[in-house]
Amino acid sequence: MMLSPSAESPDDRNSLYSQSQNNRHKSGDKTSPISVILVSSGSRGNKLLFRYPFQRAAECPSSLAAKQRNPYALSTTGDVLEDLDGDSREQCPLTDEQLVAGFSDSILATILATKSDMCGKKFELKIDNVRFVGHPTLLQHSPLIQVSKTDPSPKREMPTMILFNVVFALRANADPSVISCMHNLSRRIAIALQHEERRCQYLTREAKLMLAMQDEITTMTENGTPQSPFRQILPKCKLARDLKEAYDSLCTSGVVRLHINDWLEVSFCLPHKIHRVGGNYIPPEALERSLKAIRPYHALLLLECEKALLSQLPLDCSPAMVRLIKTCSAVKNLQQLAQDADLALLQIFQIAAHLVYWGKAIIIFPLCENNVYMLSPHANISIYSPLAEQFAQQFSGHDLPSMLAKFSLPVSLAEFRNPLEAPAQEVQLIQMVVWMLQRRLLIQLHTYVCLLIPPSEDEPALKEEELPLATRVGGRSLSTPSALSFGSPTSSDDMTLTSPSMENSSAELLPGGDSPLNKRMTETLLTSLSEHERQVILNIPAAQNPEDLRMFARLLHYFRGHHHLEEIMYNENMRRSQLKTLFDKFRSVLIVTNHEDPIISIFQSPMEQTI
Repeated sequence: MMLSPSAESPDDRNSLYSQSQNNRHKSGDKTSPISVILVSSGSRGNKLLFRYPFQRAAECPSSLAAKQRNPYALSTTGDVLEDLDGDSREQCPLTDEQLVAGFSDSILATILATKSDMCGKKFELKIDNVRFVGHPTLLQHSPLIQVSKTDPSPKREMPTMILFNVVFALRANADPSVISCMHNLSRRIAIALQHEERRCQYLTREAKLMLAMQDEITTMTENGTPQSPFRQILPKCKLARDLKEAYDSLCTSGVVRLHINDWLEVSFCLPHKIHRVGGNYIPPEALERSLKAIRPYHALLLLECEKALLSQLPLDCSPAMVRLIKTCSAVKNLQQLAQDADLALLQIFQIAAHLVYWGKAIIIFPLCENNVYMLSPHANISIYSPLAEQFAQQFSGHDLPSMLAKFSLPVSLAEFRNPLEAPAQEVQLIQMVVWMLQRRLLIQLHTYVCLLIPPSEDEPALKEEELPLATRVGGRSLSTPSALSFGSPTSSDDMTLTSPSMENSSAELLPGGDSPLNKRMTETLLTSLSEHERQVILNIPAAQNPEDLRMFARLLHYFRGHHHLEEIMYNENMRRSQLKTLFDKFRSVLIVTNHEDPIISIFQSPMEQTI
């Protein structure tokens, strides 16, 4: 199930992820295709059925002058024009159209219509500055039965087309992830065309129409001004219009939704166009790692209103997605969302990942008064920006620059609370924070803790890579628990998300205060430390209290700077106040830092994150 592209106006939030159509052929854009080409091969040879854009860009004046001066000059697909003597002509940067315009229709038909042995596989061909990507597909026809009026006996006629290939031309230096996405789209279109060809010979009819129009235009232009036959094909051929629509969508929004033969839907999303922050795109590999690392204590923030998002869903969409969208809230974690929507937690994860991939939602931590936010380094703080106008229209009496100024330094939402204000003002504050999070204007900071034991006087100072913190603390793997290993949702207290997996935690100590069993368990948890480190910890006044020492040993494996405060609260079923009190008691050996959660920060930062 896929989502349809947004039908909102350019001022809506979807415009944050789209590029202007006027800049779609900008030189150096590695995410937009240069051209889309449809070729076929059959008993009548290789044919180029359609290509778009079909109008070649105006040639460079220096190149025209070179042609007039030297009839033997060659125009290559590079950025420099050279003559046969090897003397470089004046440099003329080529547009994307000119990169493909150097290939004639016959040449494209020859190099892109592959052999039958290559059908069903990825097709990739690089020639100079152009890379062609497609998925050649073999047609398995059933013989067509034709009955003539004069001869009533049926005659079987085999279709002439054997294979076809929908090819996207890209710049040679396109990112490998973009190449993979374009191949995926070519394969999806090919599967739909193959199905319709078997059902009603749709591709054969469209191909005959395209070839007939080409022959007609060729005959007309023999005695007149040359013109492109593809311009005449476009208004008369549904398949040609579909290919043009796919190309335009890839160059602008990145969301493609076609209905092949007004029957089969082909939906596709180019994440490089949708997931953009600060003018740069988020690498799909980093996005995939982030989606795999989400936890039940995370929340789903929809980037569009409920009504707009529901209107974009296909008619045959899953009812579970509709229930999730209607139940979703920025203050609910995924575990609570599963309970309220009456869905399995695994299904919630799958739908959430689907919405995030299609640019309809992002992953955040549930809003609460303890959350600490600050201004994003990629935020647009211009006074006259379109975002400022939208903010003033939606929240009358407030302006965006003044609101952003309050987050110039890290600040918790609790600091905005005023007991003298009406409850409606607090609700409006939450709405404004949600609005700024949707537009990546704010980032959230989490609390991380690191164990740092000062070296003894007899021991030499260790290098950073030799610190025992990253190798021996807790004696556990650096990987966090699986996001799907938790059981059924439970209630939350003081914004502490309890986990029912306590029986699997090494933190489960027996009651009885200073019992011998508890002492042995505490000593076992501290065995990963060196003798000097244990002595330093035991000399802390708080360590004289057996309960505090047991809690410290219980949480020791979290003190590596890889687990933020909210994750510890969830995994260990503890209150925020308990953890902060413990950190304060052992502050002589604990370093507390504040920074972003790598799982969430991928949606605010264009840099690839390590999770």
